[in-house]
Amino acid sequence: MRKKLKWYSFRWQTGTLLFIPIILVFGYIGWRLYLATRVLPMGSGPAGPSIPKEPFQEIWSEKEVVLIGLGDSITTGYGALLKHRYFSLLQSNDDVQYPDMTSCDLTHVLPNLEAYNYSENFTITQDHLDRQLPRLSVQPVDVEGIVVITSGGNDLIHNYGLSPPKDGAMYGCTYEQAVVWTENIKRRIQKLLDGVIETFPGGCEIFLANIYDPTDGVGDPQIVGFPRWPDAVKILSLTNQKIAELCDSYKNVHLVDIHSEFLGHGIHCTECWRKHYRKDDPHHWYYHNLEDPNPRGYDAIRRLFLLEMIKILPDKFSR
Repeated sequence: MRKKLKWYSFRWQTGTLLFIPIILVFGYIGWRLYLATRVLPMGSGPAGPSIPKEPFQEIWSEKEVVLIGLGDSITTGYGALLKHRYFSLLQSNDDVQYPDMTSCDLTHVLPNLEAYNYSENFTITQDHLDRQLPRLSVQPVDVEGIVVITSGGNDLIHNYGLSPPKDGAMYGCTYEQAVVWTENIKRRIQKLLDGVIETFPGGCEIFLANIYDPTDGVGDPQIVGFPRWPDAVKILSLTNQKIAELCDSYKNVHLVDIHSEFLGHGIHCTECWRKHYRKDDPHHWYYHNLEDPNPRGYDAIRRLFLLEMIKILPDKFSR
């Protein structure tokens, strides 16, 4: 006769089946908490591409040249000391912090350089048109301009999903919405470019950066506490396509590709199985807000701008 089980008795197989889902749920919660709170390694030393010294061995021009900064918090240098912001490093290198870049700055090759940074934190493309462009005054015909711009990133990420997506605050939008809104971003940046060019009758060269991806192409902002955005990577790619089209449509507007260089230095920088893992420098280049670079990120951006500049400016000034 089969023995009747007590109410508190159960088979070990049944217990295992009950506990496995519980273990998986708590394991997943723990993993998400770890991802959201971990401190990613930033590394030390130079970041980004190496810069050849040869172009900086001779003066490019003794004419008066004006360096202008426009755009968002990347160009203001949010999160970094003044001397370590990319706009500052373009003008004058910190030889103690970055000895490999000694004399590789604009002050050494343009002795009559003046610099004005009109960029503002937390601004979108419409703000750059409405508030920054009017601050530029028309320059004398014998003055040439160098203009650096970071614009469009905040149009994508504001308001971080806290409100329904709209033009200028697109976070969480669908790809179909983005098709229209990214075209508006392109139109506004084009107006900004046209306005800048009008203020330099003697000519200017404009260096326009595209937009980086802190998720390293994975598109999972939710792991650090932001709302999910299924179409994020596709929309970012579309926006960068619009920026590249703009650069192609002007002879004096040059793309600075920070997007490609920053892949592998975002929130997945330590994960060696990822497509964009950087074995030579598996470190985080972003500030804790994920919007802006950290000091090594600003160093990399400075180098990327300089690489584009040395392709254009020495020949231009010699002519």
